[in-house]
Amino acid sequence: MTDPNDTVRRGPWDRPADPAAASPAPVEPSPVQPDLVKGQHPAWALVSTALLGGFIWLISGSWVIAVAAIFGLLVHEYGHVLAMNRLGMGPAKIYIIPFLGGVARGQRMPVSEWDGVLVSLAGPAFGILAAIPFFALGAYTAQAEWFVGAAAIAAINLINLAPAPPLDGSKALGPVLARIHPMVEMAVMVLIGLAVVAWGVMNGSYIFAVFLALALIGHLRRGTWRPEGRQLTWREAGMSVGLFLVTAILCAGVGVAALAPLTDGSIGGALEIGGRYFGIGR
Repeated sequence: MTDPNDTVRRGPWDRPADPAAASPAPVEPSPVQPDLVKGQHPAWALVSTALLGGFIWLISGSWVIAVAAIFGLLVHEYGHVLAMNRLGMGPAKIYIIPFLGGVARGQRMPVSEWDGVLVSLAGPAFGILAAIPFFALGAYTAQAEWFVGAAAIAAINLINLAPAPPLDGSKALGPVLARIHPMVEMAVMVLIGLAVVAWGVMNGSYIFAVFLALALIGHLRRGTWRPEGRQLTWREAGMSVGLFLVTAILCAGVGVAALAPLTDGSIGGALEIGGRYFGIGR
């Protein structure tokens, strides 16, 4: 009697086994996943924040302005993070760059230029809220320095709206100009970029000017630059300009409101102080 569980031995009269049937099916290689944005190491984030805050304190001579700038920067970048997460680009992370500022990075690019515009404007629009506690402290203590801190936050967000690469304004208005023609976007970005670099030099912000100059060179090396994702429709282009103007007016209005107490409530005096800072009316 033969045990049916025994393995049958093949002889020379048997057909050769099908190697394809005998060998296991080939394993499909898993698609290469893009590297995830892991975020900044907490220790390096603290060191970077301390270096940035110390640098601002050194050049401004005011710890209130240093605190306001750091707080305003974090709220500004968190606005980008909220928009990225809401639009499916997250989880986004914040990176602090010593002596320069910060940047928010998502895990993936926006699916359309319209999403990119919303992300770029979310930073200044949300970041201006950081001025609220400084207004409250100024009103409570009657000390002008807290209002100066609020003005510094407004200035940070307003400067970021300049349409010069890599500032937020270039990502908000760049796609609108590219909707007309990519070379129009390139020409405008270069001209405004040069103007902002010159402004940084004239105001003694040499590190900021060098940073923008390097960004401008990188922008030129790209050639005819096109933003990622689906192109704006004309309706979206009009909405982008409208949102940009509303955000700029909001930031400028908060800045004037913060400077007004320094001039006994004079709007004209506040505009004069702000104009002098931005090199207008010197």
